[in-house]
Amino acid sequence: MDPILSFCTLSILLITGKFLRVKVRLLNKLYLPSSVIAGVLGLIVVQLLGLVQLHYPDFVAGTTITLGWKALPGILINVVFAALFLGVAIPPLRKIWKHAGPQLAYGQIVAWGQYVVGLGLVLLILSPLFGIPELFGVIVPVGFEGGHGTAGGLGPTFAEIGWAEGEDYALASATAGIISAIIVGMALVNWAARRGILQVVRRPETLSLEETAGIYPTERRPEAGRQTVSADSIDSLAFHLALIGVAILIGFGIRTLLAWIESYIPGLQNHPVFASFPLFPLCMIGGLVVQLTVTRFSRTVPIDHGLMQRLGGTALDFLVVAAISMIRLDVIRQGILPFAMIVTGGILWNVFCVMWLARRLLPDCWFERAIAEMGQSMGVTATGLLLLRAVDPNGETSAPSAFGYKQLLHEPFMGGGLWTSMAVMLVWRLGAWPVLGISITAIIIWLTVWYTLLRKA
Repeated sequence: MDPILSFCTLSILLITGKFLRVKVRLLNKLYLPSSVIAGVLGLIVVQLLGLVQLHYPDFVAGTTITLGWKALPGILINVVFAALFLGVAIPPLRKIWKHAGPQLAYGQIVAWGQYVVGLGLVLLILSPLFGIPELFGVIVPVGFEGGHGTAGGLGPTFAEIGWAEGEDYALASATAGIISAIIVGMALVNWAARRGILQVVRRPETLSLEETAGIYPTERRPEAGRQTVSADSIDSLAFHLALIGVAILIGFGIRTLLAWIESYIPGLQNHPVFASFPLFPLCMIGGLVVQLTVTRFSRTVPIDHGLMQRLGGTALDFLVVAAISMIRLDVIRQGILPFAMIVTGGILWNVFCVMWLARRLLPDCWFERAIAEMGQSMGVTATGLLLLRAVDPNGETSAPSAFGYKQLLHEPFMGGGLWTSMAVMLVWRLGAWPVLGISITAIIIWLTVWYTLLRKA
């Protein structure tokens, strides 16, 4: 009964979060995802139950209703990443580059800059002053660029490398990032509207009640997806979920194979990397393998990306609620000053990119492109799309297509993907200085690519 009660509690929190998003005007204006609101509610509930249990040790309700919550993010993030490219028709690289080359270069510079800011602050200021570990420098890119899913998914990795507190800091960073992205982003949108920078003049306050509440009007409700197989053979949703399971299994097999190969490489037996490497980035590769295989051998591709998005989105919503609810506030309180400093540094870097860098790197509608990038790099892709919709509601500029195409090449590596996970392992094994050097070099490379190949795009 305990697991059922645990699931029911998560469900109640999620529905309550949606109810508050609809009814509370402040939450309307902040455009906070219901899962984040529910997670904060869950965090309050967990803290209150902890206080009760402290005074009444026999009180077990707190343990019962949160059973499995701590492990849930590490499981569900695999579903999110496995579904990422399932059902997606990958366009040729030449087409992606043509439509989104400058956007990709800009997004890469923004993402690598988060590592430079985070690791630089730790090495030069925070570690000497507060004695914090060098791994502290990755909480900004893990929380901002990666989001709650990546932060929660890396929890087991942080625990295995001896810094379990990293998950709490990264989740708190993700929460601060998404709230800051919306508040600061909307302030910048208003500034751009007053300055006449926007291509399509539309102030955020003109958004409809349905848009701010996050409810589709009845006559404009989009399809959640299409059934691709007949229900008398297998339910379409069950079929898609099974494909996700296969993708996860392929990812697990890749990690097992890499760990086996690593065990035979001289010098790495005593310093393994892939044994602690998180599974979820490899699940993304597994999903790509499934997609390419099905496309190659099936006359009619039976994978619908809309259904995959719904399954991945469902997993992400429950993941976020559980992850935020289980943040250990006592850990955050112990390092609140360095945490506040490094998060502030990450916010200022993103604002600098919008205000100064974007107009120099992006070829047209630079603000629309940059504000979408800011939302994505500090929150989630949906946050970027939200800010973009505030300035370009009907997709009249080139920003939506450039942003969408850019995600195909950006997300697998920086948006919580392969590099995000690899960076944590490299800081653990090699230290922060080499990773800082790699990050600075990456920025220089992308600036060079922009100057030589994309400047006149």
